[in-house]
Amino acid sequence: MLNPENCTLIVIDIQENLYKAMDEKEPLLENLKKIIKGARAFGLPILVTEQIPSKIGPTIPEIAELIAGTTPIPKAHFSCCGDERFMEELKKIPRGQILMTGIEAHVCVLQTTLDLIDLGYEVHIITDCVSSRTALNRQVAVERLVESGAIRSSTETALFELMKVAAGDTFSRMIKIVK
Repeated sequence: MLNPENCTLIVIDIQENLYKAMDEKEPLLENLKKIIKGARAFGLPILVTEQIPSKIGPTIPEIAELIAGTTPIPKAHFSCCGDERFMEELKKIPRGQILMTGIEAHVCVLQTTLDLIDLGYEVHIITDCVSSRTALNRQVAVERLVESGAIRSSTETALFELMKVAAGDTFSRMIKIVK
């Protein structure tokens, strides 16, 4: 079970030039907004990356405004774990569960997730918060990740699992987020 005290959200490469090419980009964006708002409501640490931002562009404005105060980590490696700064930031967060989101599912999300699993993290792939340029590449990535030990989840499943109970201020905030 997901535990807010043991969980980190990772948002990989939601950048202008890459996002434009994604399959099902509108629902992807809506679900990313929900998971980020939910992570904020639970006080989860959030790590954000940008793949070679000088070429692919910055994080899209709709996401950038939700992660205000979090500086995206620029990277060149497909796996975030290949980037020294990312690993330094991750090691500062003593939590073992990861909510994995981002693009592209079959490249950076896949390679990062496989590396994190190898490092002993419990990775929950938020399937409605990952995409690729084609549906097939996304599907192949999710299947491979689940076969490799990632836990398949969705935005609402993860948020309600973190919440645990239908009561209190967090529940009221979460209902507004998921609707």
